[in-house]
Amino acid sequence: MRKPPTSWKSGFTETVTTVLWAVVIALSVRTVAYEPFNIPSGSMIPTLLVGDYLFVSKFSYGYSRHSLPFSLPIIPERVMFEEPERGDVAVFKLPTDGKTDYIKRIIGLPGDKIQVKNGRLHINGQQVERRQVEDLQYVNQYGNLIRTTRFLETMPGGQQHYILEIADNLPVDNTPVYSVPEGHYFMMGDNRDSSRDSRFLNDVGFVPKENLIGRAEFLFFSINGSPWKIWEWPSSLRFKRMFTGIE
Repeated sequence: MRKPPTSWKSGFTETVTTVLWAVVIALSVRTVAYEPFNIPSGSMIPTLLVGDYLFVSKFSYGYSRHSLPFSLPIIPERVMFEEPERGDVAVFKLPTDGKTDYIKRIIGLPGDKIQVKNGRLHINGQQVERRQVEDLQYVNQYGNLIRTTRFLETMPGGQQHYILEIADNLPVDNTPVYSVPEGHYFMMGDNRDSSRDSRFLNDVGFVPKENLIGRAEFLFFSINGSPWKIWEWPSSLRFKRMFTGIE
């Protein structure tokens, strides 16, 4: 049997080496810098819509084992930790299983007392300001036109963001007082009546700082439908949402 030409073997080796280096670089960027995520549910409407694709900065809060692929237990605790700010939109591992990625807004910091009374958010005994603005209209993933009441909410530090509130008398609109433990955070979705978040202690609860993955920074792609149906892109892409920051 004739041996493959040396040039062929050399070319194959170079190709494999290039691919391996590309994988290593991609994994490194994904681990220490930015990681892409997509939005599968409507719990963060109006800030994030189903079909939004975004980048999360992994360095915002430092690193833990959840910063690594498959949450490899290489980093024992959080290192290079930077304290999150109230109002950040953050991706984290669900505390109750340590596997599922969730994205919510950080409402409560360590030591805070959080409560919802008659649909109004209270932080440390003070009612958070909210102001009704124009209704939100959007087409959901099923092609239905949705119109719902929208408010502009102002955090104690002055940070503002939009929320949806269908009514102020639903089960999640009246809660006990939640005392946020040290090293933990209280998360809520901006779609307040359609979000399973830290108000549900048995499902989500307080989020340990070790579970934080990063801060949502900006949208790079948005589509109302399947991204694989390229022939539908002219009507399904949300061009105005692409390459916009997340507040």
